[in-house]
Amino acid sequence: MHFLDQAKIFIRSGAGGPGAVSFRREKYIEYGGPDGGDGGKGGDIIFEAVAGLNTLIDFRYAQHFKAQRGIPGAGKDRTGAGGKDLVIEVPVGTQVIADDGEDTLLADFTKVGQRQVFLRGGDGGRGNASYKSSTNRAPRQHGTGWPGEEMWVWLRLKLLADVGLVGLPNAGKSTFINQVTNTKAKVGAYPFTTTKPQLGVVLHRDREFVLADIPGLIEGAAEGAGIGDRFLGHIERCRVLLHLIDATGDDPVEAWRVVQGELEAYGAGLEDKPQLLVLNKGDLLGPELMEDVASQLREAAGIDRIFLISGATGEGVKPMLDAVLPILDADKQESEADEPEAASDSGEEKPWSPI
Repeated sequence: MHFLDQAKIFIRSGAGGPGAVSFRREKYIEYGGPDGGDGGKGGDIIFEAVAGLNTLIDFRYAQHFKAQRGIPGAGKDRTGAGGKDLVIEVPVGTQVIADDGEDTLLADFTKVGQRQVFLRGGDGGRGNASYKSSTNRAPRQHGTGWPGEEMWVWLRLKLLADVGLVGLPNAGKSTFINQVTNTKAKVGAYPFTTTKPQLGVVLHRDREFVLADIPGLIEGAAEGAGIGDRFLGHIERCRVLLHLIDATGDDPVEAWRVVQGELEAYGAGLEDKPQLLVLNKGDLLGPELMEDVASQLREAAGIDRIFLISGATGEGVKPMLDAVLPILDADKQESEADEPEAASDSGEEKPWSPI
């Protein structure tokens, strides 16, 4: 399946049906009078977040969405049927943004089943029976129905993951995600083997969490250099970041500075997220050289703990995953404390997983 995280679509709600102009024609009734019914309401445009989708690829082939128009009214005071609502299914994490040049956020779908009436259908027109009065016994006017609403919008997908992987190209992120999940990410001995975000589910100590890998960052990514800037939005919702650094690189400390600088330049709170520094490719250096590089990083970053791992062999990975779990638990408790209590009689909801 191709990955598409941005699409532009046209949406239009249904117009209301016209009212009817009709008069009673019954035997033995000399003055029947008007009996035209009202038109039906037009269909609404509704967005709904559903499970099982993790890309906007469907919107590459269908860009126009129009709800059904209301059915016209009829004689004998019959009101027309309402137009059928059009439900547009989107992946969890989709944002609806106005095409106004200012990127105005109109809706944000973060939970399975979240549903929002986005454009309301037009009301139906009045039939001539509703115009009858003591001074207008045989009205011939009627309403044509209110028009629907229409607009162009952008759909932007920001994947929902618990943990995000960041680092320079060729830092070993794809190898790492293949090691801890069942993902089959492309691995190669050259930069930018990852050209689209990868998601995987980590099972560790009877716990599950979603891990996201984005293409490698380069200096200037926040200003559009490389391909990392486009995908930084996919880690905005992550609760913790794993910063992988290639221990065999020319200057691991400078690699750390570059990525940190890009996270700060991008903004959106990325620089404030909890972050674990991980020195990767330990199988290529050995313990002594790894510790020497780690000491340089500790001094530069001003932190006490740096995890030394090998994504290829899995050495040192479990202690690092152990350190992730308490951060996820603390963030979850903080989020639950901030959210208002919601009564639920349907039992516990199963956590959403993109896999």
